[in-house]
Amino acid sequence: MSEFLELEARDGVRMTWNVIPGTKQDAASCVVPVSAIYTPLNPNPAIPVLPYAPLRCRICRSILNPFSVADFGSKMWLCPFCFQRNHFPQQYSAVSQSNLPTELYPECCTVEYMATAETGPVSPPVFLFVVDTCMIEEEIGYLKSALAQAVELLPDQSLVGFITFGTYVQVHELGFGLLPKSHVFKGTKEIKKDQILEQMGFLTGKTKPTTGVITGARDGVSAESIARFLLPASECEFILNSLIEELQKDPWPVSADQRASRCTGAALSVAASLLGICVPGSGGRIMAFIGGPSTEGPGSIISKPLSDPIRSHKDLDKGSAPLYNKAVKFYEEIGNQLVHQGHVLDLFACALDQVGVAEMKVAVERTGGIVVLAESFGHSVFKDSLRHIFQSSDSDLGLSF
Repeated sequence: MSEFLELEARDGVRMTWNVIPGTKQDAASCVVPVSAIYTPLNPNPAIPVLPYAPLRCRICRSILNPFSVADFGSKMWLCPFCFQRNHFPQQYSAVSQSNLPTELYPECCTVEYMATAETGPVSPPVFLFVVDTCMIEEEIGYLKSALAQAVELLPDQSLVGFITFGTYVQVHELGFGLLPKSHVFKGTKEIKKDQILEQMGFLTGKTKPTTGVITGARDGVSAESIARFLLPASECEFILNSLIEELQKDPWPVSADQRASRCTGAALSVAASLLGICVPGSGGRIMAFIGGPSTEGPGSIISKPLSDPIRSHKDLDKGSAPLYNKAVKFYEEIGNQLVHQGHVLDLFACALDQVGVAEMKVAVERTGGIVVLAESFGHSVFKDSLRHIFQSSDSDLGLSF
């Protein structure tokens, strides 16, 4: 048994069976199907790092591995997936039974390849903080303290953006150092990417594209425009800490019999579009800190009057939650957009009341994000979880960038 545990620890793979059935009858009689659970980010400091590009099958694009059959006489190898015979390239000319490349050793089922010049420069990780301000001052104080600690732990080269929301959505311009500057969007309706491009000045002096997808600096959006909203942590630490320190409760008045106007859906829509404009296809995370239910605009889960009770599990089971399906559909669209862009949504929901995780979870699940639930931003569950995410010696914080 220890042998199998060692294999699991080394490769991050756990099989349902330690012996593969030899016949169809044996396979059909298995109560649990033959399958494997793989951990993509399994920590293993002993993984070999190969200083060259992987050798791929010319048909199915799988990579040379210990299960490939090598014919050293003809300098060819057989792909175990599609059974295509492939030639070894010139750099493998010395390969032989006594001189195997690292990727053919049985104990090297898992290896890493160093990025080569052909793969292009490695994009830095991106963190876009989306902060709810419709909370009491005490909760905002707890959140400010946690965010300040998180900023200190960010890798210097990582790109950072900052959005706050309440009745309106504010996208803060970190690259404008003379005074605090932000772009404000109304929270009662969904904000489209075209509106963001125009209102935030991405298309100033340029022809508005009519087709295709905006793909950052390589398709019409300049690096200077992007740097207004996403800056390296080392360059914007002062202004970012100033914004966090000056965070205040949403100034719009709230009646005693009303809930606060919280436009969570609009804020996440703006965040997703901003990342899609600035850094499509690169590792980016929207980290949303939410302190209550969405009551305004797309994705809202409850109306403002406190006399209207928030939907319960019984309402969801009976299908009697009037806003549920519409909100789920909205967050499905956001999830699909983020998947297409290669970005992740993380939720930090800290409130005694429900915040709408049931509706938003589809976007988190599809993007492989994190959900942290706690009673308060001052609770140890939230503070310890956030600290654990950012405490890492690696530049990517172990978040799969």
